[in-house]
Amino acid sequence: MNAPAPAAPPAEPTRGRRGMRWLLWGALVALLLVAQSLLVGLTLSYEEARAQDRADAVAVAAAGEMRRLVQRSLQSAQSLTWNDPPIAQWHYDAQEMLRQRHEFLRMEWRDTDQQLKDAVDAPFRAPVFGVMARAELEIEMHAICATARRVAAPMFSRSYFVPQVGGLGLEVIDLCVPLDRAGTPSGYLVATLALGQLLEDAAAATGAKDHELSLVEADGTRLVRAGLHRGAGIYHATRLVDLPGNSLQLRADAAQGRPGLIPNLTLALVVGLSLGLLGLVVLLVRDVRRRAIAESALAEALAFRRAMEDSLVTGLRARDVRGRITYVNPAFCAMVGFEPAELIGSDPPPYWPPERIEEYRRRQSERLTLARDPAVQHEGFETQFMRRNGERFPAMIYEAPLLDRVGHHAGWMSAVLDVSAARRMEELSRQQQERLQASARLATVGEMASLLSHELNQPLAAIASYATGSLNLVAEAEAGGLGEHAVHETVGLLRQALERIAEQAERAGRVIKSVHGFVRRRERSREAVAADLLIDAVLPLVRLQARKSGTRIEVECPKPAPRVWADRTMVEQVLLNLTRNGIQAMEGESTPLEARLLTLRVTQPHARWVQFAVIDRGPGIAPEVAARLFTPFFTTRAEGMGLGLSLCRTVIEQHGGALDFGPATPAAAGGPPGTEFRFTLPVPEPARPAPAPAPAADAE
Repeated sequence: MNAPAPAAPPAEPTRGRRGMRWLLWGALVALLLVAQSLLVGLTLSYEEARAQDRADAVAVAAAGEMRRLVQRSLQSAQSLTWNDPPIAQWHYDAQEMLRQRHEFLRMEWRDTDQQLKDAVDAPFRAPVFGVMARAELEIEMHAICATARRVAAPMFSRSYFVPQVGGLGLEVIDLCVPLDRAGTPSGYLVATLALGQLLEDAAAATGAKDHELSLVEADGTRLVRAGLHRGAGIYHATRLVDLPGNSLQLRADAAQGRPGLIPNLTLALVVGLSLGLLGLVVLLVRDVRRRAIAESALAEALAFRRAMEDSLVTGLRARDVRGRITYVNPAFCAMVGFEPAELIGSDPPPYWPPERIEEYRRRQSERLTLARDPAVQHEGFETQFMRRNGERFPAMIYEAPLLDRVGHHAGWMSAVLDVSAARRMEELSRQQQERLQASARLATVGEMASLLSHELNQPLAAIASYATGSLNLVAEAEAGGLGEHAVHETVGLLRQALERIAEQAERAGRVIKSVHGFVRRRERSREAVAADLLIDAVLPLVRLQARKSGTRIEVECPKPAPRVWADRTMVEQVLLNLTRNGIQAMEGESTPLEARLLTLRVTQPHARWVQFAVIDRGPGIAPEVAARLFTPFFTTRAEGMGLGLSLCRTVIEQHGGALDFGPATPAAAGGPPGTEFRFTLPVPEPARPAPAPAPAADAE
């Protein structure tokens, strides 16, 4: 019976969560729209109230200023009647008053019957009653003067229109001041004032630039206006200007119309910010989503980096600018045997050997002061650390500067390698190299065994002959029968035979000594040695093989010979291997006996280098052989080991020189091309220190 398949998870919760999310977004957008609509409505209402308030304020200020100006004009007119001046004086004072006060258009002195006695018009404009005579416009003046006499106080008449030239006109008002002399009426002072000038002065004083000011009658008829702009008739205010005997209505009409949908910058900014907020909400959602993705990627990257750092076999160590450890990875902890808590912030680090703490402090301080030097920043150096169990081990450190987010130097990042295994391998390789070189020397001696036997047979045969002859002479002397002269002759022959025996024995000893010294010499100390001494040391062995093949040996070395800084034993073995190869190359039929010449040449092409050359006149080296010539265990001879040239190159490169080969120079005329092997060795430095037994470890 088959088990039922698992039911698919219901999609209803997912759709429900998605619907709830969209519902929340819709509510948020609706709230933003409602808030925006309320904000616009409230702002429009507020702007209308502000406009009306400004109109009221302008009307109040202008009405007050109008009263002040009228009161000032009244006081100025009354000042002309002080001290009861004569007509002439009054005329002069009136003219001065009209020059100073532009709202006055005309000054009149009338008697008690209101008949004109004297009049003065404003000097800066045409007479106000130039078009229509004053007598035709005295109705308002007579009425107000009668009232002024009755109440014994200055009074203002109703305004009236005075035609002017060109069809224009002025709206004026008369001020009547009753005059008394010793308590008896003596006449009237009548001043005609321009309402338009008074209104303009009031508008200028109140600063109502955005409002139109006008004086209107009770039915709304406009008498005069002032202002740069025409009123829109939407926001206006009216105030009553009370004057003695008359009242004027002052109207302030704002030039501003009804506010638009965006009435001011504040609302525009708020609307813009609201729209920006909506956009920010959308961007925030996207940013939150991207941030979640980025945080997930960052967490994965951090986990990957942590896993990578933990899996490295290379130790990582971070230090601040004071040299204190701020981070170590597990490989470094495993290398020194300490936990991170024991290393971070420690001073001095527990892996510093106690006997080198002061030295390491000093050198660390020197390195930290060179933080700006690019050559030091990426320099690798070797030092010595100590494990928890006290074991010292060599470590290679590569450091680079740590920079903070603004590019400032914040410390050092170090990669630490434990090179103790590498040092053991190097020592093992060195020992194996010495064994190979010793084997090569023994192989060379083995190859020369036949030559040595031939070379030693001659002195040994001569010694045996001289010894036999000496024994015969002694036997004859013992037998007697020799005269005194014969005895002396026999003694002379014996002495000569013994000298020849000693010479041949010394010759055999030199041959054996040279071979013995070549085989047993193993010191690896470098010294300054003359180039000719190196060649002289191998010449006896070279000549042994050269005699067998009939090869001539030539040595070209300048006098005095240049000196080189080298391991004498190693260089002698190189010379012996190269000369032996050159002699063997000329042993075939390709090189005639008379053309067999081996040249050892010493030159100094550079002040710091000396060049050795071994030149033969053999058939040369084939291209396919030249490509593998220095490959270990490659040889063209059945009895060879294939290590000679490989060891030679290794020795020369250890000295800092180079070994190469090419056609012989100069080439032999009409003979085989020959081959030239050449290598370089450094010259001694003027103050080169003595070689140390082992390199000292660098400190941190």
